[in-house]
Amino acid sequence: MIRNKLKIALKSCLAFGIIILLLATNAYSQEIINLYNGAIPSSKKSDLVEVFNSGMYRGVTEPTLEVFLPSPDNAKGIGVIVIPGGGYSVVVYQGEGVSTAKELVANGIAAFVLKYRLPNDDITLDKKNGPLQDAQQAIKLVRENAQKWGVDPQKIGVMGFSAGGHLASSLATHFNNHLIENENNTSLRPDFQIVVYPVISMTDALTHPDSRKQLLGETPSTADIELFSNEMQVSADCPPAYITHAADDKLVDVDNSIDYFEALRKNNVPVEMHIYPKGGHGFIFRHKGWAEPMFKWIDQL
Repeated sequence: MIRNKLKIALKSCLAFGIIILLLATNAYSQEIINLYNGAIPSSKKSDLVEVFNSGMYRGVTEPTLEVFLPSPDNAKGIGVIVIPGGGYSVVVYQGEGVSTAKELVANGIAAFVLKYRLPNDDITLDKKNGPLQDAQQAIKLVRENAQKWGVDPQKIGVMGFSAGGHLASSLATHFNNHLIENENNTSLRPDFQIVVYPVISMTDALTHPDSRKQLLGETPSTADIELFSNEMQVSADCPPAYITHAADDKLVDVDNSIDYFEALRKNNVPVEMHIYPKGGHGFIFRHKGWAEPMFKWIDQL
């Protein structure tokens, strides 16, 4: 009898522990919201099916924002829109999105993970504008709901990885070109930008060819190459920047980050850059502690 009671008690404790573990895994995710209440801008009917597999999204047709909030006693009033990479072919949602969001939340920063439309002629009238429309809509939503989420509307930044870094830097340099409806004239300018092993340029010398092909097509015009080479779009009004890259990155040349740094510096935009000698592309998955200097930089804003 006693043994049976002990077995039941142990099973109950184990079950309770599993429940707690499952809750803790998703403890910080408050909600997932659709980016648009009505029609998605520039969209057209398509048979494309959105797929989520191995932590990545393909064929995104319903852009969303997943909200992660810190505990009130730890909140700093800062918000970051997290834009995962994936060469504009996939969205590395779990690895660069959700994992980063949880780390931000642990440091008192609200995080908003963007699932954005990937450039695709089948679903958009102009595929090169779809991702940027979604990024602009994301910052509009966060800024307009800042009070609800405990965020200072003047402390909302963007953080992008790889091709997501290109999208983040596009948001940070194209903020005056409104590609979405903005009846309240809400500022679409991030208050700061963080780009991690980013694709910045669309030029032949620097670009990641697959990202450019996905975004601009096989034979992009000179005008589109220049427009989406964000090192060429920097102005004195661009937000302060934190840049990090590995010198031995064989996929996205570190000169993307260096040229962007130089453009920002020459326009007197505050910028800090950390280049690691080794790490390759996607070094965040291999090097713990890579974000520590970034958090110190955020705290000094």
